Amino acid sequence: MKLIVGLGNPGNEYENTRHNIGFMVLDYYSSLIKKDFNKKKFNGLYFDTVINDEKVIFLKPLSYMNLSGEVIYNFANYFKIDVSDIFIIHDDLDLEIGCFKLKYKGSSGGHNGLKNIELHFKTNEYKRWKIGISNNKTIDTKDYVLGKFNSEELEKLNDIIKISENLIPDFIKLDFDKLMNKYHN
Repeated sequence: MKLIVGLGNPGNEYENTRHNIGFMVLDYYSSLIKKDFNKKKFNGLYFDTVINDEKVIFLKPLSYMNLSGEVIYNFANYFKIDVSDIFIIHDDLDLEIGCFKLKYKGSSGGHNGLKNIELHFKTNEYKRWKIGISNNKTIDTKDYVLGKFNSEELEKLNDIIKISENLIPDFIKLDFDKLMNKYHN
């Protein structure tokens, strides 16, 4: 069983904000496979499905970003999912918009959602899809990540989001090193 998590903040006021790219990817992918986030548990919205003969849970934590690790940890414990079978989709300030990186370990880079995941799982070795949101040093980081994308940025991001159509099924069936090589950006 796999757990695919999109990080974001709940509520309409956070839609299309930089910090919600994880939610945006999962919303796009769920619309492709015609699934709704219609179940709620441990302060998370989720659905489950089967992809490439593997049961997969898609999760959007409803706690705010800074507390998302607790939600993910509770899901992993309840469904008996090993940290090696978890895939986190999140924003990254250090990557330009239109760029992404797949990693299977590393620091949180100051990302509070990742810090909270590492706090609960006691490791920084978990698979992640880092999607670039660029960085504007003239704006306070909190205000920047909670700011909305402009139309040009959304156009670039939509190209990245659409990759999920193939990347997510490939995550299920490929070894992670092969996945990283295939999608090297």
